Amino acid sequence: MEQLTEVTIEAIDLAAWAPYALDVQAVAFGLTPEEVAVRLQIVGRHALQPGVIALGALSGGRLVGFGYGMPNRREHWWSTVIEPYLQARGYGDWLDDVFAVTELHVLPEFQGRGVGSSLIRTLCERSGRPRSILSAIDAETPARRLYRSLGYHDLARAVRFPNTIRPYAVMGAQLPLLPGRTGGSQSQSANSR
Repeated sequence: MEQLTEVTIEAIDLAAWAPYALDVQAVAFGLTPEEVAVRLQIVGRHALQPGVIALGALSGGRLVGFGYGMPNRREHWWSTVIEPYLQARGYGDWLDDVFAVTELHVLPEFQGRGVGSSLIRTLCERSGRPRSILSAIDAETPARRLYRSLGYHDLARAVRFPNTIRPYAVMGAQLPLLPGRTGGSQSQSANSR
């Protein structure tokens, strides 16, 4: 039987940790090397955004999960894509004064231990915003169940991002998040901007 290793959640420098974070994302989300290269550039741009908060889940000095987000701005690419979907459902105001959880990934062997829940809770607590928004693949996944257990609800579904095959759901929650559960699989992208 595998002995469980302690996992600590701590602030990380997103730019410095980006290659390690993308290694986690590649495993957790099944990315190709080409997709990792593109996302590495995106993460580098995100690291320069005002108010970005990045957290790592570390076990024995190894990054086993990460999450980051930032105050949402309507001119962000992601916001321009989701805005028509939110407006159509009467949720256009969810683009203002909200913390966008951009990415959240946990290695499969560390899923179900509350790592993803701890990451998203800590991100949202540190955001200083009254609510949070994210996007996730629009399917009944462990990640979507986790988000719902924390108080996220669907703001829009069947959202299509350019160059993606699968539809996404945009979810929002008032902060603080609900007590929710402590375990579950959390290996899904939040917002891929």
